[in-house]
Parts: sequence; C-alpha cells; structure tokens
Amino acid sequence: MHPLQGLTVVALEQAVAAPFATRQLADLGARVIKIERPGVGDFARGYDETVRGLASHFVWLNRSKESVCLDLKSEDGQAAVRELIRHADVFVQNLAPGAAERLGLGADELRAVNPGLIHVSISGYGAGGPYSGKKAYDLLVQCEAGLVSITGTEEEPSKVGISIADIASGMYAYTGILTAVIRRRQSGEGATIEISMLEALAEWMGYPLNYAAYGGTAPARTGARHAAIYPYGPFRCGDGSLIFLGLQNEREWRVFCEEILDKPELAEDPRYLRNSLRVENAGDLRDEIERAFLGSTAPDVAAKLEQAGIANALLRDMHGLAAHPQLKARGRWKTYESPKGTLRALVPPVTMDGLDPVMGPVPDVGEHTTAVLAEFGIVAAAEQARA
Repeated sequence: MHPLQGLTVVALEQAVAAPFATRQLADLGARVIKIERPGVGDFARGYDETVRGLASHFVWLNRSKESVCLDLKSEDGQAAVRELIRHADVFVQNLAPGAAERLGLGADELRAVNPGLIHVSISGYGAGGPYSGKKAYDLLVQCEAGLVSITGTEEEPSKVGISIADIASGMYAYTGILTAVIRRRQSGEGATIEISMLEALAEWMGYPLNYAAYGGTAPARTGARHAAIYPYGPFRCGDGSLIFLGLQNEREWRVFCEEILDKPELAEDPRYLRNSLRVENAGDLRDEIERAFLGSTAPDVAAKLEQAGIANALLRDMHGLAAHPQLKARGRWKTYESPKGTLRALVPPVTMDGLDPVMGPVPDVGEHTTAVLAEFGIVAAAEQARA
C-alpha cells in the first residue's frame, strides 16, 4: 500500500514546475492523469532527443503518469476535463495567467461542484500586482529574484545551471498538496493553493536578502568560492585538477595548518587569525594553500583532508555523478520503462521504511486517452479522440 494510493490527480501541466510536483505524488502512489495537447502533447516532449529519442526533461518529470489528449479549444474537450476533475481529489495547472479561468477551470467554479477538491495553480508571479500577466521562464525569474546578481564571478553574473525557480515552485506545490490532503482528512475541506515561482525562489534567497538588508551590501559574486567564509571552495592541485574544501571554525583552521599545509605558524599569522581576516586576505592565503598542493593530485589531497576531518569534495561531471560510488553502494538506482525501452533513474531521495516508490513507465502521447475516457463515461470526447 503506497501512502497516496487512492488519490486521483488531474494535471493540466507543461514544462517543469507542475510536472515535478505531480511526479512526486505519482512516486507515492497517487494516480496522475496528465492532460496533453492532441498530437504534440506537453511541449517539454520536444526540448531535446537525448534519451533514445525522448526529451531528458520529460522522462525525468513524467514517469508513472497516464497521458490523456484532449482538445481544450473544443466544447467536448472542455467538458471532458471538467468531468475528470469532478471525480478528482487534486487538480494542478500551470497554464498561462488567466487561461484556466477562461476555460472554466478556476478554483471557485471547480470547487463549487467538487467541494473537497484541492485546486493548485502555479504561475510566474501570482495573481494580482503589476507582474501577474508577465511571461515567466526560469532564467527570467532567477533574474527577478536577485539570484543571478549573486551567482557567477566578479566579472560576470550567471544563472544556476538547472531550472531552480521551476523546481522550487514544484517543491512547494508538492508539499502544499500534502498539507491540504492532511487537512482534508481532518476536516473534509478542500483547498485553493497558489504558488508563484518568484515567491518560491525569493524564499530560498533568505540568506543573501538578510545579508544585504542588514549588512548594507549583497554577498559578492565569488564563483564557486564562499563570499563570507575562507578557505572554502576550489583550490588547484599539482596535476591541474581542483579540490573543493570547506573550513567552518577555528579548530579546523588550526588542524588544516598543522596537518594539511604543514605550516602550524600560519594559524598564528595576524592576517589569518580569524575567519573575517582570512576573507580579507584570501589572495595571499590561496597562494599558500595551492603551493602546498603542488605535489599532489586532487584525490591525494582529498584523502589527506578526509583523514584530518576536513570537509572536502572532488569536482565530478555528469558521468561522475552517474557512476558515484555512494549512490551505487546505497542502491539508489532503479530501472523503469518508456516508449523507447528501459531507462535508469535515481530513486526519490526520501527513504521511508516499508515504502517502495512506484517509478512506473513514461507515457506516450495520449497513450491512455481511450481507456480513461471510457472509464469515466466521457463519450463525446472519446469519439473525438478516435476521430
């Protein structure tokens, strides 16, 4: 018995944010009926063809779902999706601002016929306010949330390499739905949930926001280094590779000088007596550290740091992540099916005793249209889909 078995979710979703939320529900046993455009489906299906002809984003976000194609420009298609939602526990949508309401799929209208419905809307900037109708893509929200201003090097700002605004809003949609499910079991009451990508990412900006508001200036862009802690970040070794390390307190700094740099006198150097001074004199200290690493490779230095109890990491690329010994040792990989055959993915990161996540197949476009519409007795849309 999966925790969300018996929960039916209808998702009028596309791209990343909403599919990320609903896939996690599906992993826990919820039935997720994904509504797609006839023929082309979710436009994320066309992002690339890297996974045996399938899009890398799509296979990541859409396993364990049923795909139903409906023409929402037609009366039959609109009636069909409303009928599906009438029987659902949760409705999730991330259409353009106002589109759901124009289709008769707003929260007030749907909850009037299904009072227990959990109605979830994900948008770029939320309803109301001057940005409510503004187009929102992940990079653009990263900019508006100030993330790009503190990411990158001193010379050039940079976006985060993954769709972090989408992921943040998807995570809050997922946790918001679980909260609403718990409340409904207590009171029988449904919920209207709204998540804004800007507000989700702004919440994650709490540290730099406080730093700037109360300190007067934002954290500096420092690449992979830390703006307020040193030594913390990448250091070059003798073979040209990078080792990443992080010191958190004065005890570790003393151990680092004695056991890694073999220069205990640096711990008493006036330039490095406390963390704020080490940040001020980071250039000189960096030279000292990299001179000490000249005769070693990154794995050699990592082994010494580990022995001394200093936090460290090797810089892995995506192939390195796929072959990571810790993930292998903990059995974090599982196979699942797709229209192009068997694929491999990471097991969801929450490990719970007695829970084996679903990880069902990735659906083909409209694969379940006929069966689902027949199950719910939706005749006109079923005939339209067959036509």
